[in-house]
Amino acid sequence: MILTKSSFRTKCIKKMKKADKHNRIYKTAMLNGKLLETILHLNKTNKRLKILFYYPLENEANVVKSLKVLRKNHEVYIPFMEGSSFKMVPFRLPLHKKKFGILEAGNTTKNINKIDIAIVPVVGVDGNFQRVGYGKGMYDRFFEKLKVKPYTIFVQEELCSTHQTLCDAHDITCDLLITPTKMIKNRLL
Repeated sequence: MILTKSSFRTKCIKKMKKADKHNRIYKTAMLNGKLLETILHLNKTNKRLKILFYYPLENEANVVKSLKVLRKNHEVYIPFMEGSSFKMVPFRLPLHKKKFGILEAGNTTKNINKIDIAIVPVVGVDGNFQRVGYGKGMYDRFFEKLKVKPYTIFVQEELCSTHQTLCDAHDITCDLLITPTKMIKNRLL
């Protein structure tokens, strides 16, 4: 059977759902530790970074601890759904459940169009370090609007990758992939 982006997505989603739930707290702690360490390492000048996070769905890697730690000293944003894409809004409470069950902060009139780091959830990663998501294309459309590409970190709770090239040219690429057990740099950049 030939591997397609769609069949690979289905395989990765099944793997995510079958993942061992009993050690999820441990995996979440490992992932957040690696993520925080990476961001601190990237911020050599100790400047106030602008970071795009996401608020996780049930099967996505839980990065809430990192988000809460980093919001103390950095500007943290999360997606706010708008049509077929999203815009960034400052992370602030309370969060409200919106489309696809995603928790969002309130809307803002601020036009935020430059970030230093983007933390992006992935279902899978292909051979070009391109993102396979849930198939809605929201992150692709959002990144297309950015004038400057941020340092992009993909996160997964369970590694699901292939050496094959499956994605389209418009699918976003990462600089680094982080899972609880691995950190893989994109050597293609």
